[in-house]
Amino acid sequence: MIGRPVNDTDEDLTLVRSEEELRVARDVHELGRVRATKHVDVEKFEQVVPRGVEHAELERADVLEGDSGEVETLPDGSVSIPVFEEKIVIEKRLVVRERVILRKHTVTEDHLVEAELRKERVEVTTEGDVDPIG
Repeated sequence: MIGRPVNDTDEDLTLVRSEEELRVARDVHELGRVRATKHVDVEKFEQVVPRGVEHAELERADVLEGDSGEVETLPDGSVSIPVFEEKIVIEKRLVVRERVILRKHTVTEDHLVEAELRKERVEVTTEGDVDPIG
């Protein structure tokens, strides 16, 4: 080791070399929303339905020979006969007509990512009669 002074304290000098490194990641964020809304439309429905109604008529007649007079007579002396009418019955029921299915899917697209990466390099120069090792 000619040309190097010898003393009790050797000194090492270090130089740190670094490079930039590129890491590409994917971040998922909400792009928007899809909403399916159900609306109820009301349609007017009309239909003519015939309905029978009984009416009572009073008729007076002379008594015929042999008439037994067997009619329902109430305690007050009046005669009672039932009178009927037809009632219209309307029924609504829910009928399933259609099922709406909402699906989503993911499409994978390739995107080119470009960046400039810096890389340090160490250049060693010497002066005089110095021969670096390594």
